[in-house]
Amino acid sequence: MSLVELIAQADERGLAASGLACLDRCVPLLGGDDETLRPLWGNLADAADAADWGGLLEQTRGKLESFQGEDENEDEGGGGGGGEGGGDEAVVLVRRMLRAAPADRRAAEVRAWADACSVASLQIHRLLDPAADSGPVDSGREGRTAGMSPLVAAELRRQVIVLEVLAGHGAGGLRRALEVSTEGRRVLRAVVSRRARGRS
Repeated sequence: MSLVELIAQADERGLAASGLACLDRCVPLLGGDDETLRPLWGNLADAADAADWGGLLEQTRGKLESFQGEDENEDEGGGGGGGEGGGDEAVVLVRRMLRAAPADRRAAEVRAWADACSVASLQIHRLLDPAADSGPVDSGREGRTAGMSPLVAAELRRQVIVLEVLAGHGAGGLRRALEVSTEGRRVLRAVVSRRARGRS
């Protein structure tokens, strides 16, 4: 089943976990660490906690606020891929993922958020991967993965795994989903570190 089909069939917990996992893997670009989104992950474990999601989300945004740039014009596309190989644009995409997160994880908007996070995360990995081409990521999400760079293909696999384990195990799949996201976050952090060393 393609990623697009998995998102279309996911329930509210699966959608929230999918969007959160994409954000979690990319949060190093905002200065976040392994614990930054942990309260939100914990919130997904119990349906009775859904009302607390919005408050936890605001707390998370507050923690990351100091890492966000002061120039809001970046959100108008000012990053543009740039001479830094897309690093600025990648940061803008993560900020958008965070800001667009619905205050209620049970709301209909969570499906659109999960889908947007999927696209954004794949774009971020493409921007940060010197081996990637500049084409759209839609074909990979629809199951056509030929020609994808290793970094982008690995992110696509992680997105699929998260949705599959939530679909198959419900709340019981959260631990595996978190493990997959932790692995991806550390991979992206290593990529960012290599880029920084290469520029110095």
